[in-house]
Amino acid sequence: MHISSLPGKYGIGSLGQEAFDFVDFLVRTEQRYWQILPLGTTSYGDSPYQSFSAFAGNTHFIDLGILIKDGLLMEQDLEGLHFGDKPSEVDYATVFQTRRPLLEKAVSKMKAKGLPNDFFIFLEENAFWIHTFAEYMAIKESFDNQPWTEWEDNAIRLREPAALEAYRQRLAEEIDYHRITQYLFFKQWQLLKEYANKKGIEIVGDMPIYIAADSADMWANPQFFKTDEEGRPSVVAGCPPDAFSEIGQLWGNPIYDWDVMKEDGFSWWIDRMRENFKLYDVVRIDHFIGFASFWEIPAGEETAVNGYRVEAPGFELFATIKEALGDLNIIAEDLGSVTDKVIELRETTGFPGMKVLQFAFDPEGDSIELPHNHRNNVAAYTGTHDNHTIKGWYEEEMVTKEARAFLDDYSNRRPDETINHTMLRMLFSSVAFMAIATMQDLLDLDASARMNLPNTLGGNWVWRMTAEQLTDQVEENLLDLTRTYRRSNKKIMKNKKESITDND
Repeated sequence: MHISSLPGKYGIGSLGQEAFDFVDFLVRTEQRYWQILPLGTTSYGDSPYQSFSAFAGNTHFIDLGILIKDGLLMEQDLEGLHFGDKPSEVDYATVFQTRRPLLEKAVSKMKAKGLPNDFFIFLEENAFWIHTFAEYMAIKESFDNQPWTEWEDNAIRLREPAALEAYRQRLAEEIDYHRITQYLFFKQWQLLKEYANKKGIEIVGDMPIYIAADSADMWANPQFFKTDEEGRPSVVAGCPPDAFSEIGQLWGNPIYDWDVMKEDGFSWWIDRMRENFKLYDVVRIDHFIGFASFWEIPAGEETAVNGYRVEAPGFELFATIKEALGDLNIIAEDLGSVTDKVIELRETTGFPGMKVLQFAFDPEGDSIELPHNHRNNVAAYTGTHDNHTIKGWYEEEMVTKEARAFLDDYSNRRPDETINHTMLRMLFSSVAFMAIATMQDLLDLDASARMNLPNTLGGNWVWRMTAEQLTDQVEENLLDLTRTYRRSNKKIMKNKKESITDND
């Protein structure tokens, strides 16, 4: 469950009380992991996989209640404000329009009070990205939020020193705003993560393999990407045509120039991995197969059909990262066209792969996604953010009698058992070391609660849980599955026993 999907009264889930309450729910149900989507800033389309920075945090998640508690806002500042019409959906445009003036007010009050010492420590510790990001966002806003490839001033587009200095002086207030809001985000996030860790909950983060073309990273480091003479992407990323799409998927992200990155010692990747492990305890790397080989599409194509496959230096990259940072808790999202090289890369690194239960039920043959074929070194899921909810999948995709009959026989489904409980029961009984259920599936929600439909724009990433949906029955069902299949968090169990002993 992503942060944006938490309940609350300010239009989008945040790092405030509802997040801490959710940690308490995980503790009561003896969970070990809370997996979220990428925490980065979002742009057009609202996807957390298209961010203005590989390092910055999403300021939508800054909790307004904490700002009030800290004296940076007052209750009356929020009176009469509109954050969206539906508590079960995020209205991103309204959230941005309403929250931005509030954050600006909080920043002004913070500066008037005198910036705290830990703000300057934050700047020093994050100097390799924070200033570039703040400058990028301020300049981008001065060009009506156009991506840097469309800025009319060629000098600043190409980061000429004189132009940079001129914009820094002219936009000093705006640059300060972005630095300070990043400080507020990371301060609130660390408080939540520390609370979760102390309670025995580990955070599983998500790192997209690619970055957005409209990002501070590409603007500041164009040498690391395949570009044309103007610095714009010459090729872009995507997926080839397959059984799910005759035209493939055209993502549009710039492609890394792996030769240049290798010559540089993969320094950008080392920085990126280091920062991700400050945010998370475990990192799921999205599209892991792209580190073995990737689908490259000439810029300007309207589909992914005319792309071609290119080899990637995954073995060297991860060996270099390990040498710099040591062993890391990484999950390889190895879904898609898994070649022998992908398997070899995954096995060489030792990273666990993924299994998705919704992909398993082919009545005509065996499937590596079926629980009896799982290995211990995998993370098993009911579905990911790109899948239907279980109920939506069963109603819209599992439509043949043969497929449903096979699922019923395989799972030994009881006549009175919901499809959600059947699937969750199979998931938790897998030998996979980690079993992750989506919150929508725990809540037994239909297709309207789907998080994302790939290759579409609009209506994605908006689902939110309401406080009323998290009932005692939901909690009881999850705890029962967790205990039955011996997935209880031993650290939480130990703390509970010690607490009982102390009370006695």
